[in-house]
Amino acid sequence: QVQLAESGGGLVQAGGSLRLSCAASGRTFSSYNMGWFRQAPGEEREFVVAISKGGGSIVYADSVKGRFTISRDNAKNTVALQMNSLKPEDTAVYYCAASLPNVGVVVTTSAGYAYWGQGIQVTVSS
Repeated sequence: QVQLAESGGGLVQAGGSLRLSCAASGRTFSSYNMGWFRQAPGEEREFVVAISKGGGSIVYADSVKGRFTISRDNAKNTVALQMNSLKPEDTAVYYCAASLPNVGVVVTTSAGYAYWGQGIQVTVSS
């Protein structure tokens, strides 16, 4: 199993920026596709972005394209989510997720990810 821990959340005004980080345990971090999901109160968990093992393939949800950027550093076992031009509708608990090992295709569904962080709150005020 891989343990994931998010950090960097908080409260910002609309139009501001936040950078989330996800730290993963183990030395096999590069074996996993990584993703970010979010869940707002009363809403289902939704896909935000995912990145392949080597970082060569990235898929963004339409709602965050042009505003959010994902990156990973396999040497440091971390994945980051830079969030710019934040909107109140971005308010949610954000979750870092890792796929099953050795999965080659980046997927956008929760079912494609086996390991999850505890989540971190992002609040964007009007």
